[in-house]
Amino acid sequence: MGSHDVGDGARRWFDVADAVPLLLDARGVVTSWTRDAERLFGYVAAEAVGKDLAGLLTVGDAARVPDVLELCRRSGGWAGLLSARRKDQHPVPVMARFTSADEPGGPGRWLVLVNEMGEAHGWSMSRSVLEQMVAGSPIGIAIVDTDLRFVWSNETLAQFGGGAPENRLGLRLADVQPGFDAEAVEARMRQVLETGEPVVGYEHVGRLRAAPFRETAHMLSFTRLDDDRHRPMGVYYTVVDITDRHRARQRLALLDRAGRHIGRSLDTARTAQELAEVVVPGFADAVAVDLLESVLRGAEPVVERAEAPDGSVALRRAGLRSAGGGVGDGGTGDGGTAVVSHPAGSPAVGCLTTGLAWRAERLGPDAADVNPYLPPVGAGAGPPSALIVPVRARGATLGVTTFLRRATQEPFDEDDLTLAEDLVSRAAVCLDNARRYTRERDAALVLQRSLLPHRLPEQEAVEVAACYRPADTLTGLGGDWYDLIPLSGARVALVVGEVQGHGIDAAAAMGRLRTAVRTLAALELPPDEVLAHLDDLVSRAQEDGEAPEEDDGGPARAVGAGCLYVVYDPVDGRCAMAAAGHPAPAVVLPDGTISFVDLPQGPPLGAGGPPFESAELVLPEGSTLALHTDGLLSQGEQWTPEAGRERLVRALTARADSLDLRCRTVIDALVPDRPRDDVALLMARTRRLSPDRVAQWELPADPAAVSEARKAAARRLADWDLAELAFTTELVVSELVTNAIRYATGPIRLRLIRERALVCEVHDGGATTPHVRHPRTTDEGGRGLLLVSQVTRRWGTRFVPDGKIIWAEQSLTDPEV
Repeated sequence: MGSHDVGDGARRWFDVADAVPLLLDARGVVTSWTRDAERLFGYVAAEAVGKDLAGLLTVGDAARVPDVLELCRRSGGWAGLLSARRKDQHPVPVMARFTSADEPGGPGRWLVLVNEMGEAHGWSMSRSVLEQMVAGSPIGIAIVDTDLRFVWSNETLAQFGGGAPENRLGLRLADVQPGFDAEAVEARMRQVLETGEPVVGYEHVGRLRAAPFRETAHMLSFTRLDDDRHRPMGVYYTVVDITDRHRARQRLALLDRAGRHIGRSLDTARTAQELAEVVVPGFADAVAVDLLESVLRGAEPVVERAEAPDGSVALRRAGLRSAGGGVGDGGTGDGGTAVVSHPAGSPAVGCLTTGLAWRAERLGPDAADVNPYLPPVGAGAGPPSALIVPVRARGATLGVTTFLRRATQEPFDEDDLTLAEDLVSRAAVCLDNARRYTRERDAALVLQRSLLPHRLPEQEAVEVAACYRPADTLTGLGGDWYDLIPLSGARVALVVGEVQGHGIDAAAAMGRLRTAVRTLAALELPPDEVLAHLDDLVSRAQEDGEAPEEDDGGPARAVGAGCLYVVYDPVDGRCAMAAAGHPAPAVVLPDGTISFVDLPQGPPLGAGGPPFESAELVLPEGSTLALHTDGLLSQGEQWTPEAGRERLVRALTARADSLDLRCRTVIDALVPDRPRDDVALLMARTRRLSPDRVAQWELPADPAAVSEARKAAARRLADWDLAELAFTTELVVSELVTNAIRYATGPIRLRLIRERALVCEVHDGGATTPHVRHPRTTDEGGRGLLLVSQVTRRWGTRFVPDGKIIWAEQSLTDPEV
């Protein structure tokens, strides 16, 4: 038993008349013995006199005698608790006070006054006052000595465990409260003993032996007790049970954490997993969130549709968290979408159909038979406690949430059920928002993909590959698009654009713009004129109030949209392009050199500003054009166009076996799986038509030249093994050349191009567009273009800087036309 110096203060706390006196010499040897000492220790005087004091104490305190005597010599005395040992070897707790009994000129002696603690529990300090102070107090009060051993406590302290006051005497906190974090509490006591500064409001949370399944919280305050010489003699402390207040704070903290962590995304499965992760392990040891499959798909939740003929209901385990280690996979490892079938009549099915929660303090032994899909609760013998709460939002049931606590924890009570319902109701709103977002996003994605080309048309001008990655953010799907449009004369138009805003409105606006671009492309206009007409179209739509608005008030319209329009001619490798508020394309030359086209930037569509300008360049065969939306470069919180271009250059440098693989490699290198903005990338590797597939003749403006033109065309078709098309081709050449001679001015040029179709072009210096006429039977002329339109697949007119070109195409796959 420990001992501490309490000095002269012991004079106040003990009745000297009740004390047993002993006389020791300077070495601690007994020199005087009384009948009271014989009664207390069981030794007669002949046995005790001459015996060392250590022989009268238990082994632990006997070793401390030299230190006590040394303290007496330095301080003139000492007082504290000791454990005496009777002759029959039974220990006796005593309070001992050492006082100097030296006589002038005589040897050193010590008078020891011993009080038996078994007869007087605690110090005999003004007991009437002490009893008045602690009588009926709901606060636990205790006093420990400087060894932190109990010397007094009130009855209320026994409510917190550790036994009656008399059972605490001489023991330390860890002795009376096993499992209690005694080290932390005693550290505060030592702090008070050392500094003298009281500690008020120290909160301790743990489990007491009296309530091993229940986490309790106590507020402790510590004050040092000093003797008359201001020397520490112990610590007085109070204990208040604040478990209810602590649990209320925990509930508020849990609700606050749920508000901050649940619903951070609009992904249904992720939101369900967030609910599970918030409540484990603070509220439950295992949680499973099972949702109707229709909820995960964004459809309306209908329980009846998920019900099997036997009455069971199949749900998808969208969220799982277990203190035993299960996370987000329903125990199947398939990423949180395992199918769990709840049997008919099970509590989960009851919650789904009635919308009411279910609670069991302890599950029965047949719980696994009722529901074999209970989440793993972790180690711990005995049946767990369970809560099943329906996930309801806006009057519809989306699924159920199962909470489990292992048997070593306190069972769920009504307060826990109320808290669980509050948590689930908050999560249910987020889950329903995610479901609605999924439905809208899927609809927008279907709309956008239906408006994007399902496959790019086959042609011989370029080898092409495209990749599109939709946005996956809170703002939803964007309005990026790409297109490849075959033009006359074996040319192609490459288009990439983006619409401001997100959602279905953005997808619809994108569809209108893409349709307008294809319509303008059919007019065979130069890139800058295509964008100019498109800009006028957007501006008029804005003036007419046709642009819809998103729910959040932000514009989801074509105004401010960007577009890049490129026309490539495989005959001579010329490439013309213009941009409206859109990044310039990158060019990868056959030798691997990568650059960006110095393209004049026009204003976004509908924004107004200077006229659009075109840029023209000649590309070697095998060059690769990379047309992209700005989402490809603007990834990350902080970015600049220069840094984005550097990243694109590094990605384009990577080799790939095919253009399609190279396109996907660039997207994967620059764009995350869930980008903040849509990304479209269109890559085109240029081809050149060999000279032997193009034939061209300069013709004089002489009617006699028509016959020579027909013959020259027939000879070239024979060389191309297309003699079966000779009759139709001669007819087309005759009509087009005749019209050029009759109505146009300037030089006339005939060109035949063999690619996937046979193209016949006649160039003249005229500036008027020919029209198909429908002559009457009595008219002698006006049937030329009508005949051409009947015998060819398509025909048209395009203007060039020095005149116009009338062209007509014949299919090479159906020579019977």
